[in-house]
Amino acid sequence: MSIDTSPLPGVRARVYVARWLLACSALVFAMVVLGGVTRLTHSGLSIVEWQPLVGAIPPLTEHDWSELFEKYRQTPEYQKVNLGMTLAGFKGIFWLEYFHRLLGRLIGIVFFVPLLYFLLRRIIDRTLAWKLAGIFLLGALQGAMGWYMVASGLVDDPRVSQFRLTAHLVLAFLIYAAMLWTALTLLAPQRLPGVDARLARIRRMAWVFTALVSLMVISGGFVAGIRAGLAYNTFPLMNGHIVPPELFMIEPWHRNFFYNMATVQFNHRLIAWALALFAPWLWFQARAAGLPRRLNAICNLLLIAVAAQIALGIGTLLLAVPVGLGAAHQGGALVVFTLALMLNHGLRAITRGATAGVPQHAL
Repeated sequence: MSIDTSPLPGVRARVYVARWLLACSALVFAMVVLGGVTRLTHSGLSIVEWQPLVGAIPPLTEHDWSELFEKYRQTPEYQKVNLGMTLAGFKGIFWLEYFHRLLGRLIGIVFFVPLLYFLLRRIIDRTLAWKLAGIFLLGALQGAMGWYMVASGLVDDPRVSQFRLTAHLVLAFLIYAAMLWTALTLLAPQRLPGVDARLARIRRMAWVFTALVSLMVISGGFVAGIRAGLAYNTFPLMNGHIVPPELFMIEPWHRNFFYNMATVQFNHRLIAWALALFAPWLWFQARAAGLPRRLNAICNLLLIAVAAQIALGIGTLLLAVPVGLGAAHQGGALVVFTLALMLNHGLRAITRGATAGVPQHAL
């Protein structure tokens, strides 16, 4: 039976590819949240080998379980943190890490197989094909980065490197952004003619806001990496201080930004305050500009999402990082990031059009 390689009409092709990318984005979103749960339950070091193909098969017999548990018992985490853990306890942390890796493999398949199909059907042009190939390579790099991160916790200190953890998190956000942005471009590629200074200014503000969110994600990676959320569990002050006296206790001074709980958490809070002030300002400016209805709705959701994310962050801090709130806080960051990208993309389509001339149904 031969495969039909006749090309599809342009509009239908764009919609098909965009829906596929949105589905992949949803899987990456789930991966980020599950990764947070894996980290918070200290499950990430339970599988001590990287086997991209063979590792997809779970342990099926008691012998398999005993073999895996014995390998785990040789690790610093077992010997220094979980000494005396039973096989039943090991199974609990194993399954979370297993499903985290399994979801990563599933994303790879869900992305690669349709990509081959679209290429065979000539649904995508060369430019888009190269973009999608780049996203696939980023996904492969993410798998390698995940193992590189885990490997750092299998020697001496039973904690993964905060630098590798942050790189792993940022790469996930980058892959998600590439998929989402490409999908949005396929669904709404048009730009309106003309120039509007107010909309151009709002567009710049939206990108500044997105940069702040990105910086917040990076700082959050370091908070998670050195477990800074387990210290200074008070708000709005840090153990009674606006600026904690331990801020530069490590020498040389620049190491405080990556190794000092006080400094890392202070920076995370500082960016949160900046977002708390910037988000209402962006919302007010966007509302005053007379944006299309859909972009107004995104602005409203973005303001709500920022407020909810800050509330989640405060709750997570005050309760010393419970698993549920911590995972929700990580997912909330991706929600804010998603809405920021949607706003930027929508403004990209209308920034070149005069405000009064933008139809309310546009985008």
